[in-house]
Amino acid sequence: MPPIPRAILFDLDGTLADTAPDLAAAVNLLRTSRGLMPATYESLRPVASSGARGLIGVAFGLKPEDAGYEILRTDFLNNYAAALAVESRLFDGVIELIKGLNEHDLAWGIVTNKAARFTDPLVSRIGLHEAGCVVSGDTTPQPKPHPGPLLEAARRLGIAPQDCWYIGDDIRDIQAGQAAGMHTVAAAWGYCGAFAPRSWGADLIVNTPLQLLECIQNRCLA
Repeated sequence: MPPIPRAILFDLDGTLADTAPDLAAAVNLLRTSRGLMPATYESLRPVASSGARGLIGVAFGLKPEDAGYEILRTDFLNNYAAALAVESRLFDGVIELIKGLNEHDLAWGIVTNKAARFTDPLVSRIGLHEAGCVVSGDTTPQPKPHPGPLLEAARRLGIAPQDCWYIGDDIRDIQAGQAAGMHTVAAAWGYCGAFAPRSWGADLIVNTPLQLLECIQNRCLA
């Protein structure tokens, strides 16, 4: 049985927020500015949680070590910074989920690999400004799957890691949560797809934010 949580920590992209449309637009602007046709949204959405690495990989077939990648990465990030909250929105049920956490006096926060220059304005614009802490990909020396960002979030909230749940839609989220000693939850509504989380070894897999709220409430009321 999962532990009773004192804090709930969330990944951002693909977990709390559907940011794929704006991320896809930023990488497709790279293609069209170079005389290429846009990549299909269906091909880009599944890799949205991987950021520049995943999106440039699909859109241009390049890896970080390949020639030309860094120029594309810089231009992609600049495109994204200029239009990072045009179509991005919270997933259905997230508002109700957060309301439920507040009603149970549970602390909650965000731990993302997105750099702070993008995280901070996005969090403000899409209604997540009440988060108890926000730890970005450049807040600590190493991003997820290193446990450092999660441990920093627990420290900021003043809650022991073992009393935290961490929810994310990427295997790196589960690896980071496990390494930090937290209860891990795979968000199957995210970009990972419904079947991938089964191989991640998460403590729990949930299909919707409201299902997650029900699981949390069941433990808090146990």
